[in-house]
Amino acid sequence: MHDIKWIREEPEGLIRALVRRGGASEEAKAAAEALVGKLTGLDEERRATLTKLETLLARRNAASKEIGQAKAKKDEATASALMAEVARIKEDVPALEAETKRIDAALEAELAAIPNAPLAEVPEGADEHDNVEKSKFGAARTYAFTPKQHFEVGEGLGQMDFETAAKLSGARFVVNKGPLARLERALGQFFLDVHTSEHGYMEVNPPLLVRDDAMFGTAQLPKFKEDQFWATRWLPAEDNPGSGGPQEALAAEGHWLIPTAEVPLTNLVRESILSEEELPLRLTACTPCFRAEAGAAGRDTRGMIRQHQFTKVELVSITTPEKSAEEHERMLACAEAVLKKLDLHYRVVTLCTGDMGFASQKTYDIEVWLPGQGAYREISSCSVCGDFQARRMNARYRPAEGKGPRFVHTLNGSGVAVGRALVAVLETYQNEDGSVTVPEALLPYMGGLKTIEKLK
Repeated sequence: MHDIKWIREEPEGLIRALVRRGGASEEAKAAAEALVGKLTGLDEERRATLTKLETLLARRNAASKEIGQAKAKKDEATASALMAEVARIKEDVPALEAETKRIDAALEAELAAIPNAPLAEVPEGADEHDNVEKSKFGAARTYAFTPKQHFEVGEGLGQMDFETAAKLSGARFVVNKGPLARLERALGQFFLDVHTSEHGYMEVNPPLLVRDDAMFGTAQLPKFKEDQFWATRWLPAEDNPGSGGPQEALAAEGHWLIPTAEVPLTNLVRESILSEEELPLRLTACTPCFRAEAGAAGRDTRGMIRQHQFTKVELVSITTPEKSAEEHERMLACAEAVLKKLDLHYRVVTLCTGDMGFASQKTYDIEVWLPGQGAYREISSCSVCGDFQARRMNARYRPAEGKGPRFVHTLNGSGVAVGRALVAVLETYQNEDGSVTVPEALLPYMGGLKTIEKLK
């Protein structure tokens, strides 16, 4: 969330940021100017109302003292007039307080819907076609046969079942079984082991269900509400007099299923003040993740690329403003390291202003090469968010030199998406006979199994 003081003092700064995100069009500029005008108008209205309220409250306090003084002097007329004035003020105050809350809520709603400002070095562009390649690792393998897509490999092994998953849960789910299920588990364990033992991240096992405030803090709410899953507890019939059954009334309290472990990990520091000595705080978790994929209708309908439920190893860093750029490069290197150990060909791209995420200041995507698809596909996204999320969470730290608390900077990245890593391994390490060779780095996790073959 942006600081209204910054917008008040430098409105052109927000206008420039929104224009860059909007593709630098005249339409984007007009929309940005209108929005900033609305924000500054609300801010002026809020400050004027607040000043009026504070003036009334100050006058009420002063009049109350004057009443005591008039009574002490036996000046009943003055005391009576002052009491009448205080009564009128008490009648006016609730309306002004309500108006202040209304304007505050309107201003916060507008601010909550504004994306983060891109850093100056982020390339400008409209969509993924304007992203800029940063680096590559390895080279695409060649095959003496036409490589298959991962779902063809998995189904051929008899260990990847989309049909049964659809019977259980509908579209965009999968049942993996046998050695393939073990391979998926091995990938998650491998990623966690590397990040904790070699990169200094602390493993966390966080809740998978979170409250509104947590989703707001990392900016999934309110803008991306339609992409989330909501879990509500059904009230038993005996706890709901008058209902005809257990499914006729909902409990008042529900939770969001996490779309990524970024949500609980980053929110571990919400509403807190850390010491500078505690930073950087580096956290990792391997969790199931849940996304409705509301904005992806018709895309990747076959296979495991875009699922409602998937497993991902997340990396989160909490640091100081001075160290966030350096931490971003370090996080990217950590995500790359696990792919290098798996000897998977990939490239790193810097996302342009039109393709980067809502909360991001700058984002690197790692795109792994999938031989079966003949295309690069995202397997990790590493973003620096500045103080954008910290303001929403009220997460601060106290500098070592003893100045007042400052907002922390937050970063998040995939280290990496386990399901997509499984896709990449199946397509990269497939053999002509339909079997899959287990990558050397995963052998310690596979109980001696070197090749995954069709179930008999």
